[in-house]
Amino acid sequence: QVRLMESGGGLVQTGESLRLSCTASTPIDTFAAMGWFRQAPGKQREIVAVITRGGFTSYVDVVKGRFTISRDTAKNTVDLQMDNLAAGDKAIYYCNYRTGAEWSDSWGQGTRVTVST
Repeated sequence: QVRLMESGGGLVQTGESLRLSCTASTPIDTFAAMGWFRQAPGKQREIVAVITRGGFTSYVDVVKGRFTISRDTAKNTVDLQMDNLAAGDKAIYYCNYRTGAEWSDSWGQGTRVTVST
């Protein structure tokens, strides 16, 4: 069972930045891709950013130009740099992985991001 641990959340003001980090118990280069998801109050969990084993990245439209996903295989981490945070970014953020076409059903505890206006 792969364990994922997210960290780096907190309370910031609109326009500020946060950097989230996800550490996996298994070498991340064994995964086809890793991603960051978020779940806002009263909403379903949504995918935010993905990075593949080959380093290809993709983002949901609302975070393009503000969020950057990256990975460090030496540290076994996947980070999400979030700049120019807005109220709509308030959520619990989770990381996940996929080895094939489907994302794992094993989730960490997440890290909470709160943006005050």
